[in-house]
This record gives sequence, C-alpha cells and structure tokens, in this order.
Amino acid sequence: MDSLIIYSMPKKIILVEDDPFLSEIYITKFEEAGYVVEVADDGEEGLEKIKSGKPDIILLDIILPKLTGLEIMEALQKDGTLENTPVIVLSNLGSDEDVKKAMDMGARGYLVKSQYTPSEVVARVEDMINK
Repeated sequence: MDSLIIYSMPKKIILVEDDPFLSEIYITKFEEAGYVVEVADDGEEGLEKIKSGKPDIILLDIILPKLTGLEIMEALQKDGTLENTPVIVLSNLGSDEDVKKAMDMGARGYLVKSQYTPSEVVARVEDMINK
C-alpha cells in the first residue's frame, strides 16, 4: 500500500527592521524555530517585499527610514493586503497611544522590543499564528 506523505511548507515571515544587529538575532531565532525569514531594512523595501512576497506574517517596526511602519500598514489597508496577513508590531515605542493606533490600523499584536527577549518574541508570534 502506498502511503501519502504530506510536507508542510515553512511559514514565511517578512521582518521590517532597520537595526541590522536586531535583524540578525531575530532571523536566527525564527529560522531555528523553522520559519523562513526575509528582511527589509527600510519602509519602502518592506512595503515592496510584503506586496510581492506573500508572507504568512509580518513583523513590523514603527520607526523606519523612508516610510514608517504605520505608513506601511495604511498602504496595505488601502490595497487589501492586510486582510489575511497578520501584522505584529515590534517596536521600541510603547505608549498607549502608539499601541492603540497600530491596533486600530489592523495590527494583531504589539510587542515592545525591550520587554521581550528574541526567544519570547518567537513564542508570542507562534501563539498569534496558531490562534
């Protein structure tokens, strides 16, 4: 009897982060957890990669060169890209106003970088993906 083997494709994350040191840490941690990670280091590149790359999840910083994370979210909302793709904001900004604005724009989560280790970020992202 032939058996059917089903392979699942690894989830693809687009990380929009302008700090190369942090990007490398997050890439390492997510790849160790079985994800494929693509990085953009400014807002314009991030928007382009998100639109063309069909990610399963987007990790988005707010303060970025060229376009802010909120400007990226606004552009994605206008063209419908955010409808099925969860966005988790990963920022150093943590005021109630910043969090509310991002969540109102469609973010599914908001993590303040200084409050989570990279391993904890991976765990939180996995929790959000699996909900």
